[in-house]
Amino acid sequence: MGTNEALDADGALRRSLLKMAAAGPLAAAMAARASAERPQARQQPAGSIFVKHAYAEQQVDLGEVVMNYATAGSPGTPALLLMPPQTRSWWNFEAAMKLLAADFQVFAVDLRGQGRSSRTPGRYTLDNMGNDLVRFVDLVIKRPVITSGCSSGGLLSAWMSAYAPPGVVRGSHYEDPPLFASELTPPFGPGIRQTEPGQRFALMVQYLGDQWSVGDWAGFQRASAGGRAAPVGTPAGSEPPQNMKEYDPEWARSFYEGTVARSCDHRQMLKQVKVPVLFTHHRRAVDPNTGALIGALSDFQAQKVKELVESAGQKCEYVSLPDAAHAMHQADPQRFVGVLRPWAMKLPA
Repeated sequence: MGTNEALDADGALRRSLLKMAAAGPLAAAMAARASAERPQARQQPAGSIFVKHAYAEQQVDLGEVVMNYATAGSPGTPALLLMPPQTRSWWNFEAAMKLLAADFQVFAVDLRGQGRSSRTPGRYTLDNMGNDLVRFVDLVIKRPVITSGCSSGGLLSAWMSAYAPPGVVRGSHYEDPPLFASELTPPFGPGIRQTEPGQRFALMVQYLGDQWSVGDWAGFQRASAGGRAAPVGTPAGSEPPQNMKEYDPEWARSFYEGTVARSCDHRQMLKQVKVPVLFTHHRRAVDPNTGALIGALSDFQAQKVKELVESAGQKCEYVSLPDAAHAMHQADPQRFVGVLRPWAMKLPA
């Protein structure tokens, strides 16, 4: 295809996508997906959406992404890498960082597609994000780390515990991770489409779209009204909260469609764990009206996580906290630190 023909084809595609977007939210989401699957350069989120926080932010170029992060504590203390949950940025850990800084040098990051880090359309996978973190440790921290991640960040803490090169990770905390429950067809228990988070992700796909290409926040609110998918504390008709402004909803599609873990089977990953694990399991229930799992993972799935880590020859300290919020580090930072600190301080040097 010649240059002029290629330009004509690109123009025709753009016109087609605009027509689809005009047809309604779901069509626009499909159009955004088609656009995202075409190779694109990394994108930086618009600077005007951000606000200042208690810790200074820094950036490092990792190649495919520019990663944003903040630090607290002294280089003379053990290194601790914090990874936020989906729809959250590094500052979700601000209160916990203040408590941890006396004993650790803390590094809290924005994962690709969240916060000030790069958007990478069509490239949101556990393997890609895990390798971002390996490069971050190599270029910024430059010494072995303890990892702690919540929810989707907990999946990446598990990824690091299994697949980071030897000597990079000392131990890993999985804070209420959706292991198995975020897979499309897991070997144990309910999959992503049988969970409350999965229902919420489906609405994000339809009403928000990849890179906010649909952007129908009011429609998302209306569709969520009366259900557990409604964003907590956000009244109908308001603008998105700060954490959502900093979030690429293509994350939601990658989970709902199963592409995020297509090359990273959770069972195989847990069989490869090479370091001690702290696994905290928080609030969970079953919706009596729909049968959907409310929470990150079921008790049966948690049991399988522990069994698989131990089958890899590693100690898995399981702590059941059925009254704890999903993001305990934000809702109750004192309790979070009270669980994490003593375990981390016992790890081999």
